[in-house]
Amino acid sequence: MVIIKNHAEFEALLGKEIGISGWHTITQQQINQFAEATIDHQWIHTDEERAKTESPFKATIAHGYLTVSLLPYFWHQIADVQNLKMQINYSIENIRFAQPVLVNSKVRLHAKLDAIVNLRGITKATIGVTMEIEDQKKPAYTGQVVFLYHFND
Repeated sequence: MVIIKNHAEFEALLGKEIGISGWHTITQQQINQFAEATIDHQWIHTDEERAKTESPFKATIAHGYLTVSLLPYFWHQIADVQNLKMQINYSIENIRFAQPVLVNSKVRLHAKLDAIVNLRGITKATIGVTMEIEDQKKPAYTGQVVFLYHFND
């Protein structure tokens, strides 16, 4: 895990891979809970028996937005940004879903600092993200997440 305490330490990572999270298994229970929370009960996510026979994947798949919602969980495994007044999730940009995540797949996140700017004392960090699926050539998605960091000094 990388520890970042101020803008200068963050800026030193520009263009570099910040890190890779640990693996997380996407379970059917997690998919079902996400379906409940988002009111998205499409059968390709929640109907295991139907998916076995009718889906081209022969199993249920995670919601794309479920995999995106894991960004903060994975980011906090990669970077410990300290000395903060506040952090704001600013935007998610250019997310491209390349491959579905089948139930019981393991996923992890790769993060790279694509851009950083000091906005009058507020650090705007653009993190390039790739969600890897274990034993798959294509990622689940690629894109960028942008955070605003208000450091104490």
